Amino acid sequence: MKKIKRALISLSNKDNLKKLLSTLSKHKIELISSGGTFKQIKKLKFKCIEVSKYTGSPEILNGRVKTLHPKVHGGILSKRNNKSHKKDLLKNNFHEIDLVIVNFYPFEKTLNISNSHSKIIENIDIGGPTMVRAAAKNYNDVVVITNSDQYDDLIKELNVNKGRTTLNFRQKMSEQAFSETAYYDSLISNYFNKYNKNQFPQKKTIYGNLIEKLRYGENPHQDSAIYSLKKNLDIKQIHGKKLSYNNYNDIFSALTISKSFPKNVGTVIIKHANPCGVSIKKNQINSYLSALSCDPVSAYGGIVSCNYKINKKLAIELSKIFLEVIIANGFEKDALKLLKKKKNLRLIVSCNLFLESTNSYISNFDSILIQSLDKKKFNKNDFKTVSKRKPSSEQLNNLIFAFNVCRHVKSNAIVIANYQSTLGIGSGQPSRLDSCNIAIEKMNKFRPNDFENSVAASDAFFPFVDGIEKLVQAGISAIIQPYGSIRDKEIIRFANQTNTVLVFSKTRHFKH
Repeated sequence: MKKIKRALISLSNKDNLKKLLSTLSKHKIELISSGGTFKQIKKLKFKCIEVSKYTGSPEILNGRVKTLHPKVHGGILSKRNNKSHKKDLLKNNFHEIDLVIVNFYPFEKTLNISNSHSKIIENIDIGGPTMVRAAAKNYNDVVVITNSDQYDDLIKELNVNKGRTTLNFRQKMSEQAFSETAYYDSLISNYFNKYNKNQFPQKKTIYGNLIEKLRYGENPHQDSAIYSLKKNLDIKQIHGKKLSYNNYNDIFSALTISKSFPKNVGTVIIKHANPCGVSIKKNQINSYLSALSCDPVSAYGGIVSCNYKINKKLAIELSKIFLEVIIANGFEKDALKLLKKKKNLRLIVSCNLFLESTNSYISNFDSILIQSLDKKKFNKNDFKTVSKRKPSSEQLNNLIFAFNVCRHVKSNAIVIANYQSTLGIGSGQPSRLDSCNIAIEKMNKFRPNDFENSVAASDAFFPFVDGIEKLVQAGISAIIQPYGSIRDKEIIRFANQTNTVLVFSKTRHFKH
């Protein structure tokens, strides 16, 4: 147990201070403070010593230097059972500081509301993190509080222990304090990386806020949690049981596709992080039914992402099959009432999500792979028709739609489409020919009457003629693929021999 005799308080966020001050006063704890915090404490009518009076040194440099003083840091860092430390304090007329209550300048908030580099720099806290680190290091003797959410815990600790704290409590607060300073420094580091356009610095700090601990990972024996670079996710669950690791993985896959479509258009059905049906028909019902008909068997137990607000008519259709999650840009009142009848169905609102992130991360074996997102906006200049037969305007639109879907399918990927909807999807095969066979098989099984004028997309070039030959034999009239194979000329020759439209993309789109 350690008795608290003296506390130093320096706060940017001064909310919820009165209750805490009442407790500190009750236990006769002397208060030291600075700047605006000192004024707030006096305004609340509690006794307090201003830091400049305590140290005998005025605040200087417009407040940049106020707590950076040996009397402050000597009082925080001194070991209470160390005779040499006691001697140093006595010699310099320094006093022990047993409690440090600090939160930092609002650097993160400033980043969100300002583009002014000078303003952002002025919101980098120096004195606060320095005191916090000192107190956290000396947790054996000192308590450090870095967040107003911890006030109630401190109040309870002091009241239960009559103005004292336990070692366990101080250790816990120290752990949280170092997390706070690390998070704060990582925000600053990443800001400077971005400001200096250094996408891959020599040392990379990755930060995150815990959103929730999940029941388990991909399997019950794996632990799992989800973190966000922001305080909250940009998606909001409004109904249903708790989301799982696999749910989140599927949700991210679904949103990556649906948010690549024009505003208020597009339906995506996901199963095990792969699309099993996609449509951008403008009518909601037709869009959903077209996506569903691509593979209604795989859609069972899947996730539906609608890049628009769901109405009652669509809600009725969605209620006809078992789904784990439905995502939308909102739900009309009658639609929400209907869908909420399914107790476990998760409903997610995604209208505030925009794909602004510049990087994706994969972590294994204590290493991290980082790359920029594949979010390129396609236009007709990104493609070149290399066959003698030219695509019609409708064919080219379908080719670009299929190619856009294809880049979100696990490689090797083949997507067959028509009328702005997928007809067959082959995903995740070591052989591109196998992916062709799967896509064709799906089309023939579920959409056998729609293959006329259908098109196909491949996420990378065909290494041999056999893949494109298989598609043409299945009735595909136009194909889009990236160029780059040593056999590109053979592929073009085959397309011309079979009167097939062949379009080359300037970019490849693997997804592993």
